[in-house]
Amino acid sequence: MTIHRPSRLVLIRHAESERNKAKKGAVYFADDESRNRIKGIPDYRVPITENGHTQARKTGPSLRELYGVPDYIYHSGYLRNIETTDEILTAYTPEEQARINIRQNPFIRERDPGYTYDMTQAEAENAFPWLQEYWKMTGGYFARPPGGESLSDVSGRVYTFLNMLFRDRGGQNIFVVTHGGTLRCFRFLLERWDYEKALWCH
Repeated sequence: MTIHRPSRLVLIRHAESERNKAKKGAVYFADDESRNRIKGIPDYRVPITENGHTQARKTGPSLRELYGVPDYIYHSGYLRNIETTDEILTAYTPEEQARINIRQNPFIRERDPGYTYDMTQAEAENAFPWLQEYWKMTGGYFARPPGGESLSDVSGRVYTFLNMLFRDRGGQNIFVVTHGGTLRCFRFLLERWDYEKALWCH
């Protein structure tokens, strides 16, 4: 059977989120002060910041100019991805928007961070003193945070999603609004990265 791939696949990371801002690129929160404003908010309900809204609005016109009107936009259903998608769509006319099919797909959700989701650095080290050694022994692509997913797990989800695109969206222009970790797994599969490259490339 011949598989007809999409004519174009545009991968878009969501705009700056409130957790991005609070964590400043770290794995864990630095302290209680940095965590307090978003403590207890489930990952799928984390919004983008005001700066994130601006980023997404500015991105929309460039996407329209470079890649035209997509046939489909897929997002994970997380609030930050929905808000990013909504801002991007403001660059398109009402007639163009009416032609775009918007779909939510859980296979492109963010990597599940597990039990350490709301922890500070000190709390994670106290709760899981063995974690750093386990991470070194297992390797960052395969290691799972306690209760969470490895990059390998996420790659499995992304592989399933790509198979759906190849089966159902042949010849179409596809935008995917996803997450940083998930985007890395898209690139791992599509660009045939090895395990080491998956850890260091963004």
